[in-house]
Amino acid sequence: MASVLNDYIKKEQMLKQLQEELQALESNSELKKELEFKEKLQALMAEHGKKARDVCEILEPSYRNAPAKGASSGTSGRKKRALKVYKNPHTGEVVETRGGNHKVIQEWKAKYGNEEVVNWIVEERS
Repeated sequence: MASVLNDYIKKEQMLKQLQEELQALESNSELKKELEFKEKLQALMAEHGKKARDVCEILEPSYRNAPAKGASSGTSGRKKRALKVYKNPHTGEVVETRGGNHKVIQEWKAKYGNEEVVNWIVEERS
């Protein structure tokens, strides 16, 4: 019971501190200017039926080629993983993979151990 009360008191103190910080921010003239600008910009966009992406494309034409936030594409900026070719010396089986979650590789690692299977890499290419 006391821990619940202690938790409540701590949260109440945190809330009071956050309210004080919020009041300090609200009196900040730079924040007021930015909020005013945002409101005016949103009103103007609504008046002309434009979205934020439209405005960005108007102001910066190269923005059009940028992928939308959250969109995935083949060129996500991440380097393509190297192709690794494994050859199992016990069976002669060859596996080519770019990732570490290949089913056969996982089975080999479970059976022979990670360190041994890593030594079975016979080729690595980009």
